[in-house]
Amino acid sequence: MALPVSPLAPASYPELPEVRGVRFATAEAGIKYRNRTDVLLTAMDEGTTVAGVLTTSKCPSAAVDWCRQHLAAGTARGLLVNSGNANAFTGSKGVASVALSAQFAADALGVKPEEIQLASTGVIGEPLDANKFAEVTGEMAGRLAPGPWLDAARAIMTTDTFPKVATATVAFDGEDVVISGIAKGSGMIAPDMATMLSFVFTDAPIAAPVLQALLTPAIGKSFNAVTVDSDTSTSDTCLVFATGKANVAPIESVDDPRAATFAAALGDVLHELALLIVRDGEGATKLVTVEVEGAESDHSAFRIAQSIANSPLVKTAIAGEDANWGRVVMAVGKAGEPADRDRLRISFGDIQVATAGERDPSYDEQAVSSYMKNDEITISVGIGLGNGSATVYTCDLTHGYISINGDYRS
Repeated sequence: MALPVSPLAPASYPELPEVRGVRFATAEAGIKYRNRTDVLLTAMDEGTTVAGVLTTSKCPSAAVDWCRQHLAAGTARGLLVNSGNANAFTGSKGVASVALSAQFAADALGVKPEEIQLASTGVIGEPLDANKFAEVTGEMAGRLAPGPWLDAARAIMTTDTFPKVATATVAFDGEDVVISGIAKGSGMIAPDMATMLSFVFTDAPIAAPVLQALLTPAIGKSFNAVTVDSDTSTSDTCLVFATGKANVAPIESVDDPRAATFAAALGDVLHELALLIVRDGEGATKLVTVEVEGAESDHSAFRIAQSIANSPLVKTAIAGEDANWGRVVMAVGKAGEPADRDRLRISFGDIQVATAGERDPSYDEQAVSSYMKNDEITISVGIGLGNGSATVYTCDLTHGYISINGDYRS
């Protein structure tokens, strides 16, 4: 049964331009879902470089292991993604499945299996029948096209209620370079690496080591700065492919001034995709931004912000539109980072509710209650110990989260 679309879904989607050297197709393989696409096959032109960041989970999926093994080559010609089955905790069957899946995709595209990147998302612990790909990869290869991107984004959805796409364009030497990406994610979101699944494509000519050097720090301010439920997936994968088809000189060093420009645009795309994931958090009705400043270090600020954003008590209070700043105090205190109760300052939006270790003298319950009815909430916390700062994005926790996850496998 289709889930109702998140109330935080975007009213419209950007028109994603073609990325030269990238073509894709989707199909219904019946892996778990019926009457919807669940497989994405993408082909990239020869010379495409690739970079990636993968889950830090100690129980990774077979597809993650495959990517980790083949990312070192720095090149790719194809990408095969399925939804409905994570191919995780599937033992030797999972290993055999990824090898066979890569072979089917490689045969369809006329490339080598090691030039195929793989990703799977869905139920953990169920063997993935790779033979389902044999029935669709050849057919998909016959109708590869440079769009529409929304079709690609829909094929990789699981409990997502809307597709997630983002794009940016930068000009180098009068030539437009396109960066476009898709993502999926709704639950099991606290990446600690990347996002659930995200694939970004650019026609910029960038050497693989440079692409990796630009991607890794961008993850920290995008996918690693979001959380829905504090759970890190076995399958988290973020891959960026650069076809090199833009008519500009190659970027072969991070010291190239264009590298910084490209990194900023890539960061914007990743950040937008990350926020779309939070907006589609399972059962979410509010987007929450947690800002922490005045910590002893940026790392300390991030840990405190995560503690607040992951707190079920904070998140349920927001769902109930209750500005319960006492729960924020609790989350700061449990973070395990330096904090001084009597220096804390807490605000909801522009309304300061606590200062110097107690309720603000000008506290106005009516004003803050009115603010909590907004779809987007900002919690700001001043630690008062240093210059460290961080921002983490999350959502509220409603009965919808329990309903979705209570019967997810069955």
